[in-house]
Amino acid sequence: METSIDTRELSPLVTAYIGDAYFHLYVRTRLLQKTKKIDKLHDLSAGIVSASFQADAYKKIEKYLTDEEKDIFRRGRNAKSHAPRVATVAEYHASTGFEALLGELFLNKKIARLEEICELVFAEEKIF
Repeated sequence: METSIDTRELSPLVTAYIGDAYFHLYVRTRLLQKTKKIDKLHDLSAGIVSASFQADAYKKIEKYLTDEEKDIFRRGRNAKSHAPRVATVAEYHASTGFEALLGELFLNKKIARLEEICELVFAEEKIF
């Protein structure tokens, strides 16, 4: 799939939507190093892709991000969105910012940086 998308024309909620999908797949694939049992995979991944986990993870990796990446996060965090169901409003907005960053990197084909950031999350959160 070789389509070019100008991410400046997209809502941060759209890039967050893509970032969420990427992060889900990344986490599930990465967790295969820990277990191959479906119930364990589901339990572990559900905790990692939660809004509260992502908000906390962003705080820990923020020091590694460029100013441009922090701006992308802020745009995502500040986007108008629906109220959260299982997280605080602040956690929900922060996780949206985190996902917007991942989505923007993915859509701009900055895959090495995208993977580096996701690995930082695993390292900083000491997942394994």
